[in-house]
Amino acid sequence: MTPNARETTAKNPWWTATIAGMASYLDAAAIVSTGMGMVLFEKEFDLGPAALGQLSALLTVMIAIGALVGGRLGDKYGRRKVFSTTMGIFAAGALALVFATAPWMLFLGIILLGFAAGADLPVSMAMIAETAPPGKKGKMITFSHILWMVGVLAVQLIGIIVGEMGTTGGRILFGHLLVMSLIVLVLRAGLPESPEWATSRTRAENSDTIAMSSLKTLFHSSYVVPLIATGLFYAIANVAANTNGQFSTYLYVNVAGASVTTASTIGLIAFGCSFLGLLATMKFADTRWRMPVFIAATAVSTIAFLVPAIMGTTTPTLAIMAVLYSLGGAVAGEPMYKVWSQELFPTIYRSTAQGITIGFTRVVAAAIALFTPAIINGGVQVLFIFLVTTTLASCLIGVLWLAKLSKAEPSTSDHEQESTPATDARESMTMA
Repeated sequence: MTPNARETTAKNPWWTATIAGMASYLDAAAIVSTGMGMVLFEKEFDLGPAALGQLSALLTVMIAIGALVGGRLGDKYGRRKVFSTTMGIFAAGALALVFATAPWMLFLGIILLGFAAGADLPVSMAMIAETAPPGKKGKMITFSHILWMVGVLAVQLIGIIVGEMGTTGGRILFGHLLVMSLIVLVLRAGLPESPEWATSRTRAENSDTIAMSSLKTLFHSSYVVPLIATGLFYAIANVAANTNGQFSTYLYVNVAGASVTTASTIGLIAFGCSFLGLLATMKFADTRWRMPVFIAATAVSTIAFLVPAIMGTTTPTLAIMAVLYSLGGAVAGEPMYKVWSQELFPTIYRSTAQGITIGFTRVVAAAIALFTPAIINGGVQVLFIFLVTTTLASCLIGVLWLAKLSKAEPSTSDHEQESTPATDARESMTMA
């Protein structure tokens, strides 16, 4: 790529945000495609309930492992190198699933797909933040979550078309992942390295403090506090989102007595409400109204779960819950975690820290999902009270803890002179 072309790309942060943010699109598309695709593969590959559960759990675990590994490598070797490599691995996983002829190929495909999706997420978010113009970091990070939702919508629309095609339909679903990952791989070849990361790396090399960015130093520095805070916030806030995503149809059909069609229709309406919530996040994330809007969104989410808890689990109460939570959760959930994660960590730790918190959150989500069906069967009101509790707990962490932490870098310019690794090391030793 010519220098002029690279300069043009660097001056178009929205293009960078879109191409890097496709990690979120593919993460969501991989999760939903696996859920649909394994059901479509069920008959040909003789997949029983145990195998289906193992494949689903394997995807979650591999995303967690990928986030840990990819985040660390992104800080060590650069954003561009890592998220180009991960796209190649993602494409290989999708290819294995498209042409699978035996169950072992399904497991291999899911391992590659999950690892690559997880490894890409923290690196891509760091890239978006580090190329965002001053005062627009929160807006552009939130945009990546819109791409996540578009990934869900795209697979659902494809699923409507191929849902009755059996194995062929499953191959088409994973073929979509293959095509999109190859397109992203080609487009990412035109992106320059994050200038913020490159500058940070150069300073570290010049001062002989490369070891400063090690995991040991991270856990013995002042940044371990925001690491714990963002990890707890994301894991706790994600409980409601994960439960709603995995078990909403189950609640409609097995508790409220509605049909899958009804559940899907309400889900589509709620999906639109989530876009409205995300637009609100994009508008206020970089302003003084961030926390008031965050608190208001938490209140809306809390009311959402109180409706079926108090009025009973019926189709109307679940519909009200879906609409309200789609609005509130799009502000007071994962999008806000993404914003805080960019602000609270310096460049040399940003990707690593996100990899750790993403991995932790995915493991927590998988563990809670194991017990959710039993909770529903034992008394569904208990589930909603539990979700009210986790929603309020995440809000308290956000208001009383995260909002009071100092940003790691100046907010006036994302590309101004930042503290050097040597300075960070001195501060770390002081705080330790």
